[in-house]
Amino acid sequence: MTRPVSEDPQTGGRTRLILFSLLCWVSASKACLQCDRTILLMHEDFVLSAPTVKDQIELKKICDHAYVTYKETSQNRKGVIDPTTLYRVKTEYQSEFARFLKMKLTGSLAFETIQIMEKGRKILEKHLDIFIPDELCPNKCGLLNRRVMDCLSCQYKVYTCPSPSDQQNCGEYLVHAEEGGQAVLDCFLPWHRFLLGKPEYYYSWAPGAPGSKQVDKSDFMGIVVTHDSSVVLNQLHVDEQGTYRCLLKDQNGTVFYGVTFLLTVAPLPLQTHQSVVTLPSLPRGDYHSPFQPTEDVLVPIIAMVTALCLIGSVGLTVVLGGMLKWQRAVTTLRRKRKGEKSTESTV
Repeated sequence: MTRPVSEDPQTGGRTRLILFSLLCWVSASKACLQCDRTILLMHEDFVLSAPTVKDQIELKKICDHAYVTYKETSQNRKGVIDPTTLYRVKTEYQSEFARFLKMKLTGSLAFETIQIMEKGRKILEKHLDIFIPDELCPNKCGLLNRRVMDCLSCQYKVYTCPSPSDQQNCGEYLVHAEEGGQAVLDCFLPWHRFLLGKPEYYYSWAPGAPGSKQVDKSDFMGIVVTHDSSVVLNQLHVDEQGTYRCLLKDQNGTVFYGVTFLLTVAPLPLQTHQSVVTLPSLPRGDYHSPFQPTEDVLVPIIAMVTALCLIGSVGLTVVLGGMLKWQRAVTTLRRKRKGEKSTESTV
């Protein structure tokens, strides 16, 4: 589809000047789809690839009109876009445009160019219809300041999404835990990641059973300031129950979001201890009790056991001595017999 440009050498310089002026005018009227430089260059290369100067000028007029429709499409939808949505629009349109460049023309070049430019407008419209109502201001409660691109100036700016309820306090949550257990307090919402800067979560606590009294701002004491949205309370005690508050604030003190947790800690049930049965002690002087042997009984027993041990030791010694004597006698007899046999064999 790309063909070299054929032009009269005498009018070539003037033609280039006209095309350059047209390109500069178009780049000054960017809309959402042309905020990306790759799209702008893609269109410029396409116009310059037309076979004749007349075709190039005609394609420029088609592009100019398309840019006007792109601008109207974005202005009718608040005129802003976020980088993620712009990237989706760009990649889908680039894919369609690449397919357009590769296909064989079924009509005139001007007609096919009008069709692809209109397809780009529909792609932009489709993604903006998703982004504007559902993703631009996802905060159902709380204040959101986010970074978006202005589709007219192609410059980033701060877009403020006020709280639909006109307040930053976004409700209360009941939290129940047992004594010795843990409780997790988390006030993160997905739209918090769109906030500009580095806001932090401020956790504070007002002691006392929730609902037992009316608490005000002066009753709260700070616990922790963190970039993490959640805190974990471990090894809870009953006196740690109360009203916990989480505020998402920036360094200037602007509150974007707040939530309250009513923590109730249930005490552990009382444990019943079984009584230990204790046997009564024997009265003093009860020498006939089998559980308290007296000296008169123990001494004869010890003496008898000692005597038996001695007798057994003596008997064992006598038996072992006899066995050794018998083994020696047998050994001596065997030697004599062996000596007599040797003498007979010699004779």
